[in-house]
Amino acid sequence: MNIAVIGTQWGDEGKGKIVDLLAKKADLVVRYNGSGGAAHTVVNKFGQFKLHLLPSGIFSPKTKVLITNGVVVEPELLLKEIGDAAKAGIKVKGRLFVSPRCHLVFPYHKILDGLTNALFSADRKTSPTTGRGNGPVNADKISYQGIRIYDLMDKKRFAKRLKTAVEIKNKFIKALGGKEVSFEEIYHQYLKYMRQLKPYIKETLPLLEAALKSKKNVLFEGVNGVFLDNDWGAYPYVTTASILPTEVARGSGVNPFLYKNLEIIGIAKAYMTRVDNGECPLPSEWPDGSKTKQFRDKNNEYGSGTGRPRRICWFDTQVVKFSHRLCHFDYLCLTRLDTLSGLAKLKICVGYSYQGRKVGYLDGDAEFYRKVKPVYKELDGWQEDISGCRNYRELPQNVKKYIECIERLTGLAIKLIGVGPGREQIIKHV
Repeated sequence: MNIAVIGTQWGDEGKGKIVDLLAKKADLVVRYNGSGGAAHTVVNKFGQFKLHLLPSGIFSPKTKVLITNGVVVEPELLLKEIGDAAKAGIKVKGRLFVSPRCHLVFPYHKILDGLTNALFSADRKTSPTTGRGNGPVNADKISYQGIRIYDLMDKKRFAKRLKTAVEIKNKFIKALGGKEVSFEEIYHQYLKYMRQLKPYIKETLPLLEAALKSKKNVLFEGVNGVFLDNDWGAYPYVTTASILPTEVARGSGVNPFLYKNLEIIGIAKAYMTRVDNGECPLPSEWPDGSKTKQFRDKNNEYGSGTGRPRRICWFDTQVVKFSHRLCHFDYLCLTRLDTLSGLAKLKICVGYSYQGRKVGYLDGDAEFYRKVKPVYKELDGWQEDISGCRNYRELPQNVKKYIECIERLTGLAIKLIGVGPGREQIIKHV
């Protein structure tokens, strides 16, 4: 069975935890999109890890993990994660393979990201991006100015391309009031990175094709959530990547006709969160106040990659239904259900209204989305701690009602239920 794990909301749904669980039966786990801007948090017997680039399947000893051409690689970040895994006693060599077609993040990308963030953030408290250079590196990628791992494998070619890039970027950096970068420093530092990464560099497409041909179990690990998709998300409050299952083909090179049996699992949080600068419209967002802060602090709702406070929202069925429309999920996994314990009342957004009429996500752009009002269904909450429940029967009645209500409203079965951060805290519900 081949599986793709996709976030149905705004990211932070708990995809890393589910990949860590499913990887026990996978022969390959494939990171095919995104960059180091987001992180998957994994908690298991090895400890707690925040993985920006290293696939979450690395903890299953018999599983090989691939970083394919659709991923933008920040070398120092990947090397740190490889080192952290090795320190925890996890064998990485011979199991991790990185495509030489991956584009690389350079210091000038981060500097430009920061400088443009400052312009965008002049009247705001925080910047609109993570500041890791992902926007600039993707801009280089589509304008033929990008530098890939392949380029580092030829010193003369790398020097030539880097000199041109540094000359161009320094003009922009200087114009924006930043400190120019040194060609020599970057050149030697990245050759050092290349020497350290060399054992892991290998064309990933043949490995993936061979696994699929021999009917091995392949797990595709997606990042972010559908509403951050560059085309279908609430633009411009989106990421640089495509999040949809169709990105599996572009980001890994696999012809979609070769995996007709691909199972697509939608990961949804039992409520919704988003990490940003507060500008993106979120119709079901909780009011900013002491109760919201208390919930955020109690449940550590801060960005895995940035540390920023996450905005908290009620579960929005319109978000999940639209994601399903684009992705055709086979079923849902509902995570973080345990964190709702103690709330007297729960709300589920069942639709939107605008000037007294019913509207949907496709009725306008992000600015229109900002004007809509949420329509809620209210349910009774529960006081019990459910983190120790290990089967559906043990869950309190109000928890079951909440799950079943989401199933009815989204039209999707919920087959996996997360009641805590550990592997063992996932309930299978058939």
